[in-house]
Amino acid sequence: MNYQILARKWRPQYFKDVIGQKHIITAITNGLSLGRIHHAWLLSGTRGIGKTTIARLLAKSLNCQNGITSNSCGKCIICKEIEKGYCLDVLEIDGASRTKVEDMREILDNIHYAPTKSRFKVYIIDEVHMLSRHSFNALLKTLEEPPEHIKFVLATTDIDRIPKTIISRCLYFKLQMISEEKIFNFLKYILIKESINTDVYSLKKISYHAKGSIRDALNLLEHAINLGNGQICIKNVIEMLGIPPEKYSFLLTDAVLKKDSKKIMLLLNKISSIGVEWEEVLIEMLRFLYHISVSQSFPLIWEKFFTEKYKFYIQKISKNINKKNVQLCYQILLNGRKELKFAPSQKIGVEMSLLRAITTIKKNE
Repeated sequence: MNYQILARKWRPQYFKDVIGQKHIITAITNGLSLGRIHHAWLLSGTRGIGKTTIARLLAKSLNCQNGITSNSCGKCIICKEIEKGYCLDVLEIDGASRTKVEDMREILDNIHYAPTKSRFKVYIIDEVHMLSRHSFNALLKTLEEPPEHIKFVLATTDIDRIPKTIISRCLYFKLQMISEEKIFNFLKYILIKESINTDVYSLKKISYHAKGSIRDALNLLEHAINLGNGQICIKNVIEMLGIPPEKYSFLLTDAVLKKDSKKIMLLLNKISSIGVEWEEVLIEMLRFLYHISVSQSFPLIWEKFFTEKYKFYIQKISKNINKKNVQLCYQILLNGRKELKFAPSQKIGVEMSLLRAITTIKKNE
């Protein structure tokens, strides 16, 4: 049985299926529909947000046997070969492993040969920022005026390392990180299609920890499914991500605001026995402080966006805690997170940040 991982199984096969990047997809598809076809595209952005996917969709749209189109058929032999990575006229090159100028010259020596059976020869160069200076120089002239049957699609996660002369010769698109809401809805859709049980809170945690990357979200989802033996539950997700249970994060935040040092150390010992990423303790506390602050300033807006579980307790805290103390505590924990790498250990760093908070904030009058 050949299992296909979720990141591959659910890779978009049409422009309309791409998550986010609406303005980029609109610009590319309109250009294809109008026949305004550039010879080189440059896509930049963080990992797992669709750069290689868009590059392959471009290759399909340019070479589809039904003609150049913004909506490739996906059924002709060319579309199927590109989808499976078999097409001889679509060359995917890893810039990280082919950095030498000799590699680039070898590629450029072959560009004058016509495509075997497609309309265009498409060169997709991933992680193009890894090319050497000499490789960029070798690519420069060809990129400006390539033969009519050649198209380039460059992808990078570090646009600052791309020479300005290269950028100026391409149609440049900067992809945006995917919002938590869009990742959440996509994961929910996949689990319905895959008939896998889950809960909303688990998906919210995975969506947040994906940090804007669809691929990372799908990898975390796969991990959670395997950990839960075909199902997803919050206990397994918390263990997988190394985050403290929400209950402890809330009680710890409450104890800091009330300057209860004994309770703080008791809770930290309990958290330590579970085994967590200590930076996540501060992150979860910062999230609670944020919700408390928003509850104090914008109660009507806040009520719409927070989970029901701790709404009553947060409202109670927000009425009894000075606004300045909440802001001061937030600032101290934020600085504590920045200083964690300098602490003797992350556990000590967290403990000292919390002790600094309770000695700095004032008692409620």
